[in-house]
Amino acid sequence: MDLNTVTRVIPARTRTDLSSLGGGAVPLAGGSVLFAEPNPSIHTLVDLQTFGWQPFVATDEGLEVAATTTLTQLSTLPDDHGWRAHPLFRQCCTALFGSFKVWNVATVGGNICTALPAGPMTSLFSALDAQALIWKADGSDQRVPVSELVTGNTTTALEPGDVMRSLHVPARSLRSVTAYRKIALSALGRSGAVVIGRLDPVDGGFVLTVSAATVRPEQLRFAALPTASELRAAIEGIDSWFTDAHGAADWRLAVSGVLAEEIRLELAEGDKR
Repeated sequence: MDLNTVTRVIPARTRTDLSSLGGGAVPLAGGSVLFAEPNPSIHTLVDLQTFGWQPFVATDEGLEVAATTTLTQLSTLPDDHGWRAHPLFRQCCTALFGSFKVWNVATVGGNICTALPAGPMTSLFSALDAQALIWKADGSDQRVPVSELVTGNTTTALEPGDVMRSLHVPARSLRSVTAYRKIALSALGRSGAVVIGRLDPVDGGFVLTVSAATVRPEQLRFAALPTASELRAAIEGIDSWFTDAHGAADWRLAVSGVLAEEIRLELAEGDKR
């Protein structure tokens, strides 16, 4: 889609280049959503790719993922650190409703900031308890849990002029055992529900993250693996199910319960080994 009202493109190389953001000036990362529909209010694009951010920085504290990292880069992240959660990166990429061409340009930051319920990067980084580093419009920095950054269907906690710089995944999450389930009404359709379970390597705590079926990521936390009835009751307590062309709210609730129980059983079996 041509944005034929754009009259200026600013290649951002320093943080001061972001000062023009706001109103009709918007950040450009991969552009897979930005160019997907007309938006006559946009007159300026501020290109974030020209920052040249390194896609991944691994330290003892965890993994820093640049917001401009593409899904192709994320899906091919080498498995050379022994992270038990490593399979989750590619698994969540496969939940994207888009071809390999989209994978080559779509960015993790753009996917989260678009805040579609079915955004698979929201699912991934919420499930791993990642925090987003936000460059605030006033020049300050802020870290926000991804699970709290997305507040609803296409709404976030970002303010005008804010830019996501990176995502930090803690080492503890990367060492966790994970289990992943996704369902859609058609084989290549947008996700109707994405459910991810994670078993903490230190204290055995269990975190279940439900997304795509809800307007915002929902997390259920337990001190240990719950019983089937405890898990079912917690899922039934979620109040943000929604209905659209990709699934009815009652169906999303029902299938999320089934997928969550599959995850509980998978992690329980793995915990015995």
